[in-house]
Amino acid sequence: MDEHRTPLSHTIDVTRPNVARMCNYYLGGKDNYAADRRTCRGLLEHAPSTQILTVNNRRFLHRALRTLVLEHGVRQFLDIGAGLPTQDNVHEIVQRHAPEATVVYADNDPMVLAYGRVLLEDNDQTAVIQADLRDPETLLGHPRLTRLLDLSEPVAVLCVSVLHCIPDRDDPAALIQRAAAGLTAGSFLAISQLVSEDAATREVITGFMRESTVGRWGAVRRSQDVDGFFTGLDLLTPGLVDVSTWRAPAAPPSRKHTREWIEYGGVGRVP
Repeated sequence: MDEHRTPLSHTIDVTRPNVARMCNYYLGGKDNYAADRRTCRGLLEHAPSTQILTVNNRRFLHRALRTLVLEHGVRQFLDIGAGLPTQDNVHEIVQRHAPEATVVYADNDPMVLAYGRVLLEDNDQTAVIQADLRDPETLLGHPRLTRLLDLSEPVAVLCVSVLHCIPDRDDPAALIQRAAAGLTAGSFLAISQLVSEDAATREVITGFMRESTVGRWGAVRRSQDVDGFFTGLDLLTPGLVDVSTWRAPAAPPSRKHTREWIEYGGVGRVP
């Protein structure tokens, strides 16, 4: 059956929690199920800051997009591990500032694909494709991607809150390097990853999420591990930080009251 027409009931298991639907729940969305909400509540017991962290990470994405469009003139965007549509999606933000901008969403989650295609069916400058960051060469060569994005020109690749879903055995730093190798000079990568400097926190939350999602989880990492994702890239100021502070207003609207983990990262330019 054509991937565009696969029935949701054949591809989506609503009895098991899903990271994209969990994020949707934390962001106030309605595209989630009892298993997702139950796991979200369980995660909050281990990490009470998680909902505010999710909101602040989304705000980092918005600030990074505006920076790339308005300050660096980027007009092509690839959002990997895009998650479920929410308010102010990537294409809505960038096309608000630059109507000619093109956006490709890539995800391996059938629910994301189904919802994304409905949202984007009338937008000729935006597409959603089924692809996996663990095969970056195939992802960058996808015909629907190359139809919209000219990889001989700068592209902004967004890997926001997705790399902690990739286990260490798949070497996320190497995957980022392979993706960057397929981009022209002047392209950008915006990356964030859940980190904790406390070993017990990393172990407990990683174990909880792996068990809850039946293995569809990678790891909570250390900030120094994420530093390696940016090897060979020129960092935009302020460098690698808790992303809630990345070019944030002096008084951010949502403050975390606990710091058991943070979303850490930044934006780098391909030299």
